[in-house]
Amino acid sequence: MTKAYDYDLFVIGAGSGGVRAARLAGAMGLKVGIAEEDRPGGTCVLRGCVPKKLMVYASQGLELCHSAQGFGWDVKHEGFDWERFRSRLHGELDRLSAAYTNTLKSNSVQIHHGRGRLKGGHEVVIDHPDGTQSKLTSQTILLAVGGWPSLPDVPGAPDHGLTSNDMFQLKALPNSIMVVGGGYIAVEFAGIMNGLGVKTTLCYRGEQILRGFDHQVRDHVCSAMTARGITILTNANPTSLTQADKGICAAMDNGPDVTIDKVLFATGRHPNTKNLGLEAAGIACDQVGAIVVDEYSMTSQAHIYAIGDVTNRVNLTPVAIREAVAFIDTVYKGHKTAYNHHLIPTAVFSQPEIGTVGLSEGEAIENGLKIKVYETQFRPMKTAFLGDQEKNFMKLIVEENTDILLGAHMVGNGAGEIMQMGAIAIKMGITKSQWDSTCAVHPTTAEEFVTMKVSRGPIGA
Repeated sequence: MTKAYDYDLFVIGAGSGGVRAARLAGAMGLKVGIAEEDRPGGTCVLRGCVPKKLMVYASQGLELCHSAQGFGWDVKHEGFDWERFRSRLHGELDRLSAAYTNTLKSNSVQIHHGRGRLKGGHEVVIDHPDGTQSKLTSQTILLAVGGWPSLPDVPGAPDHGLTSNDMFQLKALPNSIMVVGGGYIAVEFAGIMNGLGVKTTLCYRGEQILRGFDHQVRDHVCSAMTARGITILTNANPTSLTQADKGICAAMDNGPDVTIDKVLFATGRHPNTKNLGLEAAGIACDQVGAIVVDEYSMTSQAHIYAIGDVTNRVNLTPVAIREAVAFIDTVYKGHKTAYNHHLIPTAVFSQPEIGTVGLSEGEAIENGLKIKVYETQFRPMKTAFLGDQEKNFMKLIVEENTDILLGAHMVGNGAGEIMQMGAIAIKMGITKSQWDSTCAVHPTTAEEFVTMKVSRGPIGA
């Protein structure tokens, strides 16, 4: 370490990406510090993936009871205790945050509690919760401050609107809710609230929810959510929120007013760069406020890097972690590594669930490719036995000329788990004939992926 600096590496933000980078650097014997204004864990652990997935599990309780009854069990349920669940939820989040803290400490990372910001050059100022400040210097600085949910410019939204952060702090479940937005966060919370017995309306300004996903996946999920009792309003958006006698009145731009108990805005997130001192340090941002980085996560200043949602590349926790590892390889292990953001699998924990990797049918055609499309819809064994009508949906996109699998998409229980394995094969460039040579695991839902023989196409190009 150069003696002029307090640290070899200082990380601002103790979310999944920041913690991974800090602990790897600490394990190498470097002097590492990290600043966090909340507590270690970040969005994923404290306000995102983890608590939301636990809420998904909770919201499936009634469905599990009905399934048990269908299989002969004498199961009774007497309603959902939100307060009891919330207490256990926050206990689990406390445990996970403590584990992150212990991981940092065990790798000799010094934790600074407060909002870190750049002062210029190699200097960092930390604003502590008690109003005091501290200053330090670091040879290299890593920005991993993530993103933050946004409220739209709608009259009444600041007073009556909730963001995803607020959903984990509700003192009681509402009787009714409007979820505004059509992305994965909106769709997931609509399913959660509906499953917990809340009368749920999903309102989206576009033609169909889940923009960016395969068009058949979007249609399938929309139909299934409607069948489960969620009211979905498309081409609709609230223009104002006002307090009414029986709740909140949402004036709509397309249709009658809607009165509900709560309104959740899941309409976007922004890079969490406010008061980060970027201008003072000469750090360039794009038009949405995301920190501009090169393929190695380097900012416009050679000693300052940024990873995760604050760069607005691919805003997923596993991606931030991979970017952190690539940063360590590049800066401290002597081999420049750029994380490949191509073919990243993802899941939407909607109800029913989505798993996807690679190109959609529309994207393949837009890219000028000639493709064949394999698809199937079916009732899985469990659903058919119980007499339920909801179907699974599976789809493969195959390049006509090379037989290479370009994309895989699924809607149904376990879609995320199944897609993790499918993503390995597709990342390796497998052909459809190689995919089909895999023996099916029977009886499973996943076996349908290797038994689809009839295609439509070729289409495109």
